[in-house]
Amino acid sequence: TCFDCGQDFHGAVELALGWGAWKMYLARPATDPCRHFAMAALGNALLPTRPEEALPVLETNLALGRRYFSRVTGGGWLLDAQMSLASCLGTLGRLEESLVLQREIYARGVAIFGASHEKTILCGCNLAVSLKRYGHLGEATSFLRDLVPSARRSLGPDHPTTLSLNQNLAACIRNTPECAREDLRLMNTCAAATRPVLISSQATTCSKPRPSSR
Repeated sequence: TCFDCGQDFHGAVELALGWGAWKMYLARPATDPCRHFAMAALGNALLPTRPEEALPVLETNLALGRRYFSRVTGGGWLLDAQMSLASCLGTLGRLEESLVLQREIYARGVAIFGASHEKTILCGCNLAVSLKRYGHLGEATSFLRDLVPSARRSLGPDHPTTLSLNQNLAACIRNTPECAREDLRLMNTCAAATRPVLISSQATTCSKPRPSSR
C-alpha cells in the first residue's frame, strides 16, 4: 500500500515490486516466511495481465504453503494463497477447477474463522459470484439466501460485501425463469437495500478532489 495516497499498488508498479521482492528473497530457504511472501506478491502482481505466468508461481506458492505454513495465523495464510490460485484458474477459463477450489476455500474459512467472520463471508461472496457467472444459478441463489442475512448481521447492511451479496442475489432471482412471488419480493428487498447506499457512495466519490500529480 502506498504511504502517500493509501491505495494499493497496481499495474507496472506492483509488478516491479513483486519482481524486486522475489529477487531479494529468492536465495533464502523454502521455509523462510519472507520468501513465501515474496512469491505470493509476484504471483498476485502477474495475475491481472499475465495469468499464464502467474499460474505456476501461485501453484508453487500454495504447495509450499501447505507443506510449511499450514498452521501460520491459524491457516489464514493458506486461505489467501488458495484464493489467489482460484482467481487465476477462473481467469484462464478453468472454471470447474476454480469452483472446486473456491468451495474448499469457503469450507476452510468456516472451519477456521466461523461462518459469521468477515473473511469467511468474503470467501462466500467470491464463491457466489463464480457460481452465478458459471451458470449455477440455482445453487448460487440457495447459497446467497443463507449468506445475505449472515452478512447483514455480522458486517452491517451498508458494508461493501453485504451490498455485493444483495446485488448478486437480486440478479440471480431476476435471471431465474420461474420465480415465486416470494422470490420477487426478496429481489425487490435486496435491490432497495443496495440502491440508496450506492447512490450516496457515488456522490461522495465524485465530490472528492483528484490527487495532484507529482
